[in-house]
Amino acid sequence: MLSNLSLRNFDAWSGAKETKEAIIKNGKTEEFNSLMSELYPNGLTETEINDLLRFEKDWIFEILNIETE
Repeated sequence: MLSNLSLRNFDAWSGAKETKEAIIKNGKTEEFNSLMSELYPNGLTETEINDLLRFEKDWIFEILNIETE
């Protein structure tokens, strides 16, 4: 389990890469890290983080107020 998540240091794969890059590009890295720490205080596995980024993209963008094209 990863508890002190840092999105910048997370090596995303598959469809999660695009979500990660969008969060970083929009300057929402710290907000994402804080959100994950708040929602998952016991941490997440790398696969769980990747799955969140990949399959919950719309929810993440909505919470972080990231505009989608």
